[in-house]
Amino acid sequence: MTDTPATTASDSRPDGYAAARLRLLHQGALTGPPRRAALARLTDQWLAALLGEAHGVALVAVGGYGRGELSPRSDLDVMLLHDGSADASKIAAIADRVWYPVWDMGLALDHSVRTPAEARKTAAGDLKVHLGLLDARHLGGDERLTAALRATAYADWRAQAPLRLPELRELGEDRARRQGELRFLLEPDLKEARGGLRDATALRAVAASWLADAPREGLERARGLLLDTRDALHLVTGRATDRLALQEQDQIATALGLSGADALLREVYEAARTVSYAADVTWREVGRVLRARSGRPRLRRILGGRGGRGGFVEPERVPLAEGVVEQDGEAVLARTARPERDPVLPLRAAAAAAQAGLPLSPHAARRLAATAGPLPVPWPAEAREALVTLLGAGEPAVAVWEALDAEGLVSRLLPEWEHVRSRPQRNPVHRWTVDRHLVETAVRAAALARGVGRPDLLLVAALLHDIGKGRPGDHSTAGEALTREAAARIGFGPADTEVLATLVRHHLLLVETATRRDLDDPATVRAVTDAVAHPGTLELLHALTEADALATGPAAWSAWRASLVADLARRAAAALADGAAPDRPAPGPPSAEDARVVAEALRTGGPAVRLRSRPEGTAPDDEAVPVGVELTIAVPEQPGVLPATAGLLALHRLTVRAAELRAVDGALLMNWRVATEFGSLPEPAQLRNDLVRVLDGSLDAVARLAEREAAYSDRRRGITHAPPRVTVATGGSRDATVLEVRAQDAPGLLHRIGRALEAAGVWVRSAHVSTLGSNAVDAFYVTTGEGVPLTSGAAASVALEVEQVLGG
Repeated sequence: MTDTPATTASDSRPDGYAAARLRLLHQGALTGPPRRAALARLTDQWLAALLGEAHGVALVAVGGYGRGELSPRSDLDVMLLHDGSADASKIAAIADRVWYPVWDMGLALDHSVRTPAEARKTAAGDLKVHLGLLDARHLGGDERLTAALRATAYADWRAQAPLRLPELRELGEDRARRQGELRFLLEPDLKEARGGLRDATALRAVAASWLADAPREGLERARGLLLDTRDALHLVTGRATDRLALQEQDQIATALGLSGADALLREVYEAARTVSYAADVTWREVGRVLRARSGRPRLRRILGGRGGRGGFVEPERVPLAEGVVEQDGEAVLARTARPERDPVLPLRAAAAAAQAGLPLSPHAARRLAATAGPLPVPWPAEAREALVTLLGAGEPAVAVWEALDAEGLVSRLLPEWEHVRSRPQRNPVHRWTVDRHLVETAVRAAALARGVGRPDLLLVAALLHDIGKGRPGDHSTAGEALTREAAARIGFGPADTEVLATLVRHHLLLVETATRRDLDDPATVRAVTDAVAHPGTLELLHALTEADALATGPAAWSAWRASLVADLARRAAAALADGAAPDRPAPGPPSAEDARVVAEALRTGGPAVRLRSRPEGTAPDDEAVPVGVELTIAVPEQPGVLPATAGLLALHRLTVRAAELRAVDGALLMNWRVATEFGSLPEPAQLRNDLVRVLDGSLDAVARLAEREAAYSDRRRGITHAPPRVTVATGGSRDATVLEVRAQDAPGLLHRIGRALEAAGVWVRSAHVSTLGSNAVDAFYVTTGEGVPLTSGAAASVALEVEQVLGG
């Protein structure tokens, strides 16, 4: 391709180059990559002409200039390479011939004069120099010198990669600590912040090592967008700056053909998100490769792993959920997974990954995005549970959510999400974009889940509370309407949808009222109770208020604000308490089928078991617990029935979603709703036989579960959850003491609770058990051996004992 007159320097004179450069930058039709490439070619011609004929000498562009990516105010990174045959004065004269015209032009010049050996030695001691040499490009002189330099730089880079890549990663982490994350900053540094141009260059260096490669989908476009923005920034400001200052964002947006500063930031944030995600995936892969190369993991696998054909040792694959396994520190799809036939798999895989504290493999996320079918509307109960489980995982949910979002799965599941995705918040109190703020609020809400009776509603409200931002009008009002649509699609019934809509509509009510109104004025409390008419909803609103503020930033929450909000919530709860209905009515008589199971247990003197599937959609509209497989078990009353049965279910990897337990005519009748962690359901006869063995002690469920729990804990070490909470519910029943247990769901949890209650010497007369995502919310009606409620002191002691067992 022949250069046009506008982009050609006719000679080596500075004024000729300056005029051509000016025309190219301000009068030409070129923009973006073509303009950067044309500017690089123009500069190449000028510098080559300055060098002139030279033997044993080469002029080499390195770094960004070496890549041919010159922004209007970019430094010129140039090396004068010589073979050492000429004396120093001659080399100095050649250097002056090139450097001084550049300085006279007022251009920033990063220059060096080296022999190949000196360049190699400098690169060995300076990582940044070595990175620059990977982009070395010949400008003029002896081309063989440049080719040899490039070959040596790449050979050394690949040979030294196990040592240099960790150093490169540490440089990036240090930049991130100093500069922050580009996609959350109102005035980001396009080059140095995390997700910026430095990180994109680092990914190129990783690929050059041949150890790992970055996900390429969208990466080059993201990098180009950041470069285009920097070009516009240089032209608008007339300075060599990478900081996207607020006062210049509108002009830069106009230069790029965007509607305004917010549109500019969204584009920049999206690009930075792509680079950051690619960096996360790439560095994870680098770590895995380097660990494998160390030899020790391989030795462990050879000695204790599974051998395959030809001595190949397969990496261990640990089941996490149906269709999901752990492999090499990631959650991946099982070989038997069929996303095209399993629309719940994306959410199930995400929930399993987050609960295990693992990243979701990018290959798995990509396959799910490409092949998983759409969820039916409304969602099946399993999908709703998986969403709540994902959100309830706390901090590990962030990376998993990012993996789903990177592949477009979040917007497919929640179309409302696209409008808030990467949306900036110009209030300096906010530290996140709208979408990340919503996820961070869910993380904070997960830590508060033990304080509410419906943690599932708290988590979903946290995810949706600002979903109306960016829409016309008040975002709380817009969010209420969007939440009604989303909640119905997710599968919440009318009553729960109304609670969610109320929480979103009034998520600012408590903090604004508490900080702006007189709490002693009855009208202040009435403003709250008029908007939130149920104690349970008020409890949720209080927790959502705290989670929202904590996720906003340090300036949004303080001990003073917390005390004011708590005082207002307490006063409003007292006002609502007078007319509050009992939380849970007494259970009615058993059904005819349940009565037959009880009769069989009493007739045989042993367990009676019935297992059946309950079709989707047969639960009441406002029922919080999921439908699924129903398991009915009746056992003649005897000590240890509850922990034995719960232990049996855990041994068979049956997850308890809900349960109702009660004493009927001398037997304990237990109605369970269960789901398999993975695999198929056991046969009823097998369950009965194993329960007999657990009850008579021939099957040691305690030991078996302890082994499994130890393995479970090993795989999830370092993951923290909100501590369990066991309280005595006042006024819950006239005939028994009600203990409420709120804890993180885990294999064998109900078994541990049952053993703790048995060790405390109390009888469980009935129970209401529910698992809401990853949170267990259970109520146990207990009495003394004589069948009377516990004294207040004894009840408090039992609650403390159970809490200590679960916390240990």
